[in-house]
Amino acid sequence: MIALNRLPLAQPAPDADRFISTLMGRTTPQRPPLVEYLVDDLLMRPIVSDLLGRAWIEPGSDRASQAGWLDNFIAFWRGMGYDFVRFEKPIPFTFDQLLAPDPAPGSTKKRAWADQHGGVIRSWGDFERYPWPRIQDMDFFAFEYINAHLPDGMGLMTCHAGGIFEHLSYLMSYEGLCLALHDAPDLVAAVTERVGGLMVDFYRHLLNLDRVIAIFPGDDMGFRTGTLISPADLRRNFLPWHKRFAALTHARGLPYFVHSCGRVMPIMEDLIEDVRIDGKHSYEDAIMPVADFQARYGDRIAVLGGLDVHILSTATPEEVRRHTRRLMETCGPRGRYAVGSGNSVPSYVPVDNYLAMVDEALG
Repeated sequence: MIALNRLPLAQPAPDADRFISTLMGRTTPQRPPLVEYLVDDLLMRPIVSDLLGRAWIEPGSDRASQAGWLDNFIAFWRGMGYDFVRFEKPIPFTFDQLLAPDPAPGSTKKRAWADQHGGVIRSWGDFERYPWPRIQDMDFFAFEYINAHLPDGMGLMTCHAGGIFEHLSYLMSYEGLCLALHDAPDLVAAVTERVGGLMVDFYRHLLNLDRVIAIFPGDDMGFRTGTLISPADLRRNFLPWHKRFAALTHARGLPYFVHSCGRVMPIMEDLIEDVRIDGKHSYEDAIMPVADFQARYGDRIAVLGGLDVHILSTATPEEVRRHTRRLMETCGPRGRYAVGSGNSVPSYVPVDNYLAMVDEALG
């Protein structure tokens, strides 16, 4: 591993209140705090083992191994200097997936993609036969364990894994959803209502946890050159549910951040003014560099992350440090900013590059 100046932190001093105050514009610290959406297990494992000196534990079906994995998970976020743990888990919807080996060296995992052509709900008959999960059968153990075992000063940023648009495109397939929006809008509305209602119940449960500091879901609604469906269809079918999730969150006095990939500028005004998001995550330099996004929208919402994953994956550690420093110097003084990756830290990011980003951010 590369030479590190600060990692792992010998005496972490997490301050979730300060983190939220920064992103909500109540304070502008000398250095922006760290933020991250996801860090892959394959990258986390050597850090937990080699830097933190903890035995890696694979989670199984038993509570003991699940608790052991969660203890390491919490230790990772704390030791890397974050003010929070971010954790997500979905309601167990069933849908068709395409699997392929993870190309990252040393990985034995499978990468999964939703089938874009053949959804499990293509008709009213499919809708009626579908084995809809029940919220009372959902296992919230991991959320509750993290909430009960957070070190002093840390908070929990959490969400349902996968957004409402994403889940419609999984259940109906992307192609099937596009066709149904034209041919069977009533079916789209019914599936959306069923999924959205379950997610509302899910969020109500999460919002009862006393260490939650923000709801931070992902719902990828765009690609390189535009939104995945028309902005009008997003406004009609999906943004009202984000508005409802945000209202539930705000009623608890907490911020609602959103991760959404792609060119979602056609719906940014809707997200800010109608949904009332408090911050946006996921940026790609080829679409709009994070500094440009912040210049356009940063006076109204927080800006989270922004180090392009292509740079994080392919540059040298020193180049990663330089890009991280540039973001901190450009975006940090404007306020309402936290530094981190532009999307997430997937398995193929070199460990040294991730550590260089975090080490540089800690100053």
